[in-house]
Amino acid sequence: MLKIKIQIYCGDEIAMGPGKADLLDAIVSEGSISGAGRKLGMSYRRCWLLVDVMNRCWDMPLVATSSEGARLTERGAEILRDYRDLQEKVCTAGAQGGRALEQYVRAQPLAARAQS
Repeated sequence: MLKIKIQIYCGDEIAMGPGKADLLDAIVSEGSISGAGRKLGMSYRRCWLLVDVMNRCWDMPLVATSSEGARLTERGAEILRDYRDLQEKVCTAGAQGGRALEQYVRAQPLAARAQS
């Protein structure tokens, strides 16, 4: 099994990764950070902290909030679209390369050797 996870860093912070992209998708569908948190099974505080990191890491905020809820900014929609496109391209290429390795990988690891 091949798992590819794309993370974009800003210093030591993860500016975008699969979880943050899922959070942005949930904000789009739910219209609020709290609704997105409920949909993803995350606390409001955790969601807010992730949004805060994203808003601080990019050249423009990705999420705008108001008394009516939350929405992606134009930059947020652009970043999410570009990230999802990158994920698709990398996963397609990775799946092709992964098939070449499948023939060599065991279904389960061998038992660990005892230390002497």
